[in-house]
Formats: sequence, C-alpha cells, structure tokens
Amino acid sequence: MALNPNEDTEFNDALRKHGILPPRPPTPRSPSPPPAPTLEESAEGLTAEELRELGEDADDDTARMLEAIRRQRIAEMRRIEKAPYGRVYPIGRDDYTREVTEASKINHDGKPDGNGTGVVCFLYKDGIPRSDRAFEHVRVLAQRHPHTKFVSIVGDKCIPNLPDTRVPMFIVYRKGEVINQIVAWGADRERILEELEAVLILAGAIVPQQRLPTGEERSRQGGSSEEEEDTDDEPSSRMRSAGTRTNTRVGKNIRGPARKDEDSDSDFDL
Repeated sequence: MALNPNEDTEFNDALRKHGILPPRPPTPRSPSPPPAPTLEESAEGLTAEELRELGEDADDDTARMLEAIRRQRIAEMRRIEKAPYGRVYPIGRDDYTREVTEASKINHDGKPDGNGTGVVCFLYKDGIPRSDRAFEHVRVLAQRHPHTKFVSIVGDKCIPNLPDTRVPMFIVYRKGEVINQIVAWGADRERILEELEAVLILAGAIVPQQRLPTGEERSRQGGSSEEEEDTDDEPSSRMRSAGTRTNTRVGKNIRGPARKDEDSDSDFDL
C-alpha cells in the first residue's frame, strides 16, 4: 500500500518525529476581520436630520461627534448656496470675451484687488474617446469646485482649423489673462478624474480650499432650514495656492506626450 505523506495519521506523525517525513506545513491563518468603520465613515451619506436623530439616541461623546459632523454638513450646504457657478456653461465664439476673459476678472469676495476668478475653457470634439472622457471629468469638477467657472466650446468653433491632435484642450484664465494651457489631455494614456483635478490646481484654475461636494453627494446629504452660524470665510479671500501665485503669466504648456504631427507649441490667438 502506497504511503501518502500528506495524511494526518499517527504513523505519519511518528515518521515526522524521526525526520523521515518533512514537518507538516503550518495551517494558514484565517484573515483578520476588517476593522469596524469609524463614526465618520458610518455617517457618510446621512442627511443633517438623520444625524440629529442618531445623536438623540447616542451617548454623550458620540452625540457631540455627530453634532459636529452635522454642523459641518450644514456649513458645506451654506457654502454651496453662496457658490457662483457649479456646472459647465456651453459657449460660442462670440461669447468668449464676456464669459471667459471678463468673467475671470470678477472678484466674488468683493475686494477690488482680489485674485479674480479661475475660468477653465474646455475645448472638445465629440466622438474622440479621450475628449468624451475628459468632458465627464469636467462636469464632476464643475460641481465639486463651484467657485471656478467651467465653460465648454467645440474646439474648431473656438479656434478655426484646430487639429484633432490638440483636443481636448484646457485654457485657464485668471484676472483677464491666460495663465496656463493644457493640450491633448489624455493622448498618451487614459487619465483619471483626480489627475485632471490636480493639474488644474497646479495650473491656478482651482483653489484646493474650495473643495465642495458634488450634486450627487449633496442629494444624499439633504438640506436644512436651521439657522446655524456660518463660520467659513469666503473661499476666494483665502486664495494662496502655489499654482495661483506662480502662474501669473502664460507659462509652458502642460500637455500629453510630444507628438510629431502636432503644430508648434505657440499659443493660439483667441
């Protein structure tokens, strides 16, 4: 009868004891259970009213934490109500000066010497996959950062004979001037939302402190009619990002890979 060294028998144990068979491999440990969600994670997606109801049945420490989260949600909603934008505005070439150049001069904090408004002009073309994906990301970012104005225009309607190799393109304005230009976004590889967000922050279009929930996030939070003290400073008064300070004039293009079939890198005359 053939010996099966993997069997769990007394005979095999004796052979292992004398070194005739190798030791049995250790029994694999069962994976540790996932950690319990934090209070903040458990409260994700709850409305202000639902947070209030939870706090009524919780112990004092938990109730205080839930109340702090609830007040933060209400403050976010207040900031959203004050935000001047929050969506992508389609424009035509005739609208460009008013909706882009002039809009970037507006100081929503009311200060005559303010930093103006970051305006992102998105040039696209339907049917180009990287352009279609970028448009989806632009819609999300417009909701997430409603103090930045996002406008969209078909590329060759804005710049005649614009080659497809340069689409999608982002032209960033602030205080009436072009401060950055991003060409052929996603031409080298597929890009994710967070990459575009980071690039627009570095380009000076978005101020990180202005991060707000998207429409989908707000719909989960619900509204509140309570009067809560709004302690948030106006975001536009706190513009101190490195991108805004360093990109005060037209700099190098932030772009995808160099392509042999592209035109020169000189800025287009708008």
